Amino acid sequence: MIKHALSVTREGDFAQWYQTVITEADMAEESGVRGCMVIRPWGYGIWERIQRLLDDRIKATGHENCYFPLFIPLSYFEKEAEHVDGFAKEMAVVTHHRLIHKDGKMIPDPEAKLEEPLVVRPTSETVIGAAFSRWVQSWRDLPVLINQWANVVRWEMRTRMFLRTAEFLWQEGHTAHASVEEAREETMKMLEVYRSFAEECVAMPVIAGEKPENERFPGAVSTYSIEAMMQDGKALQAGTSHFLGTTFSQAQDIKFQNSEGQQELAQTTSWGMSTRMIGGLIMTHGDDDGLRVPPRVAPWQVVIVPMLRDNDEDAALIDYCKGVQQALARQVAFGEPVRALLDLRAAKAVTKRWGWIKKGAPLVVEVGGRDMAGGNVSVTMRTDLYREDGKLNSAIVARDAFLEGAVGQLEAVQKALFDEAKARTDANIVRDVTDFAGLESFFDKAGKFPGWVEVEWSKPSGADLDKVVERLKALKLTFRNVPNDAAPATGTCIFTGAPAVERILVARAY
Repeated sequence: MIKHALSVTREGDFAQWYQTVITEADMAEESGVRGCMVIRPWGYGIWERIQRLLDDRIKATGHENCYFPLFIPLSYFEKEAEHVDGFAKEMAVVTHHRLIHKDGKMIPDPEAKLEEPLVVRPTSETVIGAAFSRWVQSWRDLPVLINQWANVVRWEMRTRMFLRTAEFLWQEGHTAHASVEEAREETMKMLEVYRSFAEECVAMPVIAGEKPENERFPGAVSTYSIEAMMQDGKALQAGTSHFLGTTFSQAQDIKFQNSEGQQELAQTTSWGMSTRMIGGLIMTHGDDDGLRVPPRVAPWQVVIVPMLRDNDEDAALIDYCKGVQQALARQVAFGEPVRALLDLRAAKAVTKRWGWIKKGAPLVVEVGGRDMAGGNVSVTMRTDLYREDGKLNSAIVARDAFLEGAVGQLEAVQKALFDEAKARTDANIVRDVTDFAGLESFFDKAGKFPGWVEVEWSKPSGADLDKVVERLKALKLTFRNVPNDAAPATGTCIFTGAPAVERILVARAY
């Protein structure tokens, strides 16, 4: 029988398992401020890898990085009523510029009230739109293609580390174009950047598609998302791309003179991905021994643990391990030198081994005196952790053979994680539900870990859509998106009975 490293299992309590993985992997911890977290080095190291790989893809599509202020004048938001309404309940607002001592406490100085309240950035469409209005005068100034890596604040009522926090890290892209066609092309291009990044780097299979009207970003004409299935069957929105049309151009006066000398409003887009992706990584790949990190986003792809004995042999063993580390660093995996760490902390080798297993390091290499004498290493592959008898599957191999095959092993871990998640996603999307009763029955009988249902619908809007959303809300369900590759609709809408026009995913979600 296998004795796992964690005290709680996914099957037993998925929510507690998620929190336990974060704690045991030293990813993040509470900060003392409700809804905010301290991201520890391993968790932040994963974010740095996500940043670096995604940033390369963003720049490859012609975008440049910049930075805009954390504080945004409230008047900027007031210019765009729908946008303000969408974020009003989540905004953190600064009203004073200093504190004073009074009755032994620090309080805002009544004499230091700001002339205009400042909103702590929930997103940057308004402030960037104001800049675009200064930058864009002629069709020759278009397109404007920018991105910023920043933190944002949204006052969340129910928080969960990485998934939903009051402050989180993200990138937000903003662009302005001369035509609808060009802006829509940009929107879909960036959706594809997110899809390919999620699948190729995070090994997270996703479904890309358009959000229904009720799920659109405030002020958007169209919103598109990538949706990922977590191991508990719930959906996670892992990235969004929005075609904003002239909503913000009208509010922020982003106009340009076209080639015929006429004034036009620019067509704009925005798109973003956040530290929520780390939460998705945990719930997609973690197991009952902790985290499993895809090699492409792992801070350290190989961790080398010498079994030190506090004797004369230690210096030679460390040198032997350094040789392995240096040889790995000369190899190339996924287009980069292999990232290998030599763990020389003063702790027992077994403690370090299980620590790295819980962190999800793709390969853990242990080396003892006998291994060194025989020119060997002992290798544990995070995706193949146990033998059939339940014992740890650590393979003793020749040092040179390991070095020759290390890149292949890393590629195998990356592929295994994606294939496992893809098979789970494909097996848990049901497409044969033909009426609302069938939808209710599926989620009633599916137990703790339901999958998703793809159904035909007539794409109602306004009040008719509101009624459908309320019926779903009663079942704790939401619309996810209309998959780009969905089969054509051929029947009737399960919500309205009208002829269906497309197929849409329904799920419980984070």
